[in-house]
Amino acid sequence: MKILVGYKGVNVGEDLLKIALTHAKAFKGEVLIVTSMVGGGKSEQSKVQTAEENLEKAKKQFDENGITCKTHLLIRGLEAGEDIVNFAIEKGVDEIIIGVKSRSKMGKLLFGSTAQVVILQAECPVLSVK
Repeated sequence: MKILVGYKGVNVGEDLLKIALTHAKAFKGEVLIVTSMVGGGKSEQSKVQTAEENLEKAKKQFDENGITCKTHLLIRGLEAGEDIVNFAIEKGVDEIIIGVKSRSKMGKLLFGSTAQVVILQAECPVLSVK
């Protein structure tokens, strides 16, 4: 079983990792921890470095538990939701675990919702964590 975790390295991220660890142990799965960034100019370099560091920190708990885990920083010019869905299809993922946060209707209209895109477009089950 391949489990993809959409990971930003903040707040609900730790809960996502705990659930992924539990599922990976139960189903003898492999975990893909993914952060998606649209990309951009030089001002983004510090964000890329921070994202890479967060991914490596997240991977440690899987390594310590003997769970196969790979990290992926996606910078492919796509919005995060679309990028995660496409990556899940490319890798044959069986389950996606993603965090959701409450946003006003206006906030969703202006900024979109990564989780909403993933939930509606993914070709596999999606577990959303609040």
